[in-house]
Amino acid sequence: MIKNCYDNRELSWLKFNYRVLEEAQDKSVPLFERLSFCSIFQSNLDEFFMIRVGSIYDQMLLDEDFRENKTNMTCKEQLDAIFQRVKELSPIRDNTYFQIISELEVFGIEQTDFKSLSKKEEEYAQIYFNTEIKPLISPQVIDKRIPFPFFKNKEIYAVAYLESKSSVKLGIIPASGVFERLIILPGEKLRFMLAEDLILHYMPQVFENYKIIDKSLMRVTRNADINADEALYDHDVDFRDAMAELLKKRKKLSPVRLELSRHLSEPALDYLCEKLEIGMSQVFYLKSPLDLSFVYALGERCSSRAELFYNKLIPQKSPDISEHEALIPQILRKDILLSYPYESIKPFIRLLNEAAEDPHVVSVKITLYRVAKNSSIVEALIKLAEAGKDVLALVELRARFDEENNIGWSKRLEDAGCTVIYGLEHLKVHSKLLLITRKNGKKVEYITQIGTGNYNEKTAALYTDLSLMTANPEIGIEAGTVFNALSIGNCVESASHLLVAPLCLQKRIIEMIDYEIETAKRGESAYIGLKLNSLTDKVLIDKLIEASQAGVKIEMVVRGICCLVAGVQGYTENISVTSIVGRFLEHSRIYIFGTPERCKVYISSADFMTRNTLRRVEVAVPILDAGIRARILDMFYIMLKDNVKARVQNPDGTYSRKYNNLAVLNSQEFFFEQAYERASEIPSEAPKKKLSIGGRIKRLLSGKGRFLEK
Repeated sequence: MIKNCYDNRELSWLKFNYRVLEEAQDKSVPLFERLSFCSIFQSNLDEFFMIRVGSIYDQMLLDEDFRENKTNMTCKEQLDAIFQRVKELSPIRDNTYFQIISELEVFGIEQTDFKSLSKKEEEYAQIYFNTEIKPLISPQVIDKRIPFPFFKNKEIYAVAYLESKSSVKLGIIPASGVFERLIILPGEKLRFMLAEDLILHYMPQVFENYKIIDKSLMRVTRNADINADEALYDHDVDFRDAMAELLKKRKKLSPVRLELSRHLSEPALDYLCEKLEIGMSQVFYLKSPLDLSFVYALGERCSSRAELFYNKLIPQKSPDISEHEALIPQILRKDILLSYPYESIKPFIRLLNEAAEDPHVVSVKITLYRVAKNSSIVEALIKLAEAGKDVLALVELRARFDEENNIGWSKRLEDAGCTVIYGLEHLKVHSKLLLITRKNGKKVEYITQIGTGNYNEKTAALYTDLSLMTANPEIGIEAGTVFNALSIGNCVESASHLLVAPLCLQKRIIEMIDYEIETAKRGESAYIGLKLNSLTDKVLIDKLIEASQAGVKIEMVVRGICCLVAGVQGYTENISVTSIVGRFLEHSRIYIFGTPERCKVYISSADFMTRNTLRRVEVAVPILDAGIRARILDMFYIMLKDNVKARVQNPDGTYSRKYNNLAVLNSQEFFFEQAYERASEIPSEAPKKKLSIGGRIKRLLSGKGRFLEK
């Protein structure tokens, strides 16, 4: 094993989350957006502990000698390294948060504490506590004779160590969940406090017959790594009902982290850790609020201060789509690509609604992984069923943290007359696949949509994704094969055009990498370009290392986890890794094999993670239209030129901001400006006044001009 070519998955993820925190520190980001990045950093870390740390604990219980396959670390070694790194990040988060709060004071937005309250504000706080909070709280005094309470996952509690001669006594008050956390003080400025701070301050008034030795706010994070496949083992139970039961179980799983706002006396802390069954290494201290979700409510209060937020950007109409003609005839003539969030998802929703009114449409089949709370897409599917179309919806009930939402939509779809299936045993269906079948006379026509992102209007405005709509009959037939296999509980074993996990995606990717290796060995130019969320599949990592050693040039844009370390002499010196973290979440997956004049280009729902390549149903589609292929290549090369939001991975696995002498380029801003220009082209304008889009891209890539200069 070549250790310095690999990074541990969990530690790589923590590096990614630090890049999120760097956005909160970036002075060029509007102030309130920086606060939002702080909140995202915290919510990311919550999920990391609930899922990844929880799963490592589970693995350690099963086999304490287990070692992960890249850095050979045991579960305990991984946990120790995680806890150490998180403890290093905690003061950075605190300092970042308080720096932003101090800068907000210039705009009249202040978080205050009791030391800085005026007499009038203190009176208001006391009245607010007495009338709005105290009647709703349920304080408890806990000692060895009283059952230890159940602390809900991620809820905030105020805890006090109470003086007692006989034993440790703890005073506990739930401090979130039943009242508004954000408390706005009266006055011209927007001065605010948090409800948990009031509760902590007024604890002596609640436990008035006790002497409080010390007190703190606390928050417990619980393991949420439930095994959804357990629901399939009992075939006498409906899978949907079993999933609902598993969701209840998730809320009661073991604690994996304890967060405190202050240090508690040793007896009190020992007692808490003993009862929660966690070690001191799992205790984390934060000076900033334990839960930053209040930031969004605060943002609504500040919404009139435009300078604190990103400038408003609206997903644009695609110039490749005419609004004066139905979409299906347009797709029958040519493939259409939508690029979210730069272009709107509305044409896709329009396609579904038009299919309901199209007399030639016989059936519609779709995979649903994460959908919006109020989903226009699901409503369109219901409309299709009510119009008499045969609608098959595969609803993945195991989409983590979206299970409850998906259970509800599956019931709605069933009630409307749709055929609802739940996917395969042991395999999540993560593909983004739609197939519309038409019978036009004796001719059968297919409209296939394959994308990189979920059928979700909300995330389509926040995540970068690609969506291909094509009438290619061969792709349509293979999409039908995927749905037929799913309907009878099978996996697709072979396909000529689509790459379909788990049986024929990883293998085909290896074949295409091998072709580039052989090309390089013949002394010809060989190239691989990849845009991914994460890279963890060791089989593919090792194949990429082999390609680098053979002389294949490999350029990767990997937003999050990257277990391959680039630039290691003798192994990965022909590989570069760029991570872009900015306003929008980079979510599209692009595979490029070969130099531009001969390349194969795919878009996909699959990252290069073992869970995607071998343990999920995923689909990658080849881009056969030359114009769309050129457009995707241009997008990829522009992302490689980003020198504002891009970080470059160093040979030691760390990441640094990309600096060069080229024109300053924020790729996300570039794509949005490009979308605005494409949507509002003025044919009568003299060509000399403005370069064409293609001309501007070429000029940018050559390093000339100052497009989007800051």
